[in-house]
Amino acid sequence: MKVLSSYQEGRLTLYLKGELDHHEAAAALGKISRTMDDYLPRDCVVDMEGLTFMDSSGIALILKIARLMAETGGRAWVENVRNQPLKVIDASGIDRVINVSTKASL
Repeated sequence: MKVLSSYQEGRLTLYLKGELDHHEAAAALGKISRTMDDYLPRDCVVDMEGLTFMDSSGIALILKIARLMAETGGRAWVENVRNQPLKVIDASGIDRVINVSTKASL
């Protein structure tokens, strides 16, 4: 799994690519935490367009990002969720904690 990022005008966008499972989650979270510490964003977008698979460890990663942003008074949301990760998100109910939008064509 890859985590790419871009930062512009207070907004950090995290691009998740590949498969996010329990083997990849700790390394991904470490990279994300370091990136957030470097930029101290006001907003954080988790873009999942490139994420082809996610298990429940992805839920923990999303919740951690939301908590880190809330601690600093920032906002976080998830965009461009594909079908398989969306099923995991829907089953978890985390869309009550963080805004989640899908990519209509995926």
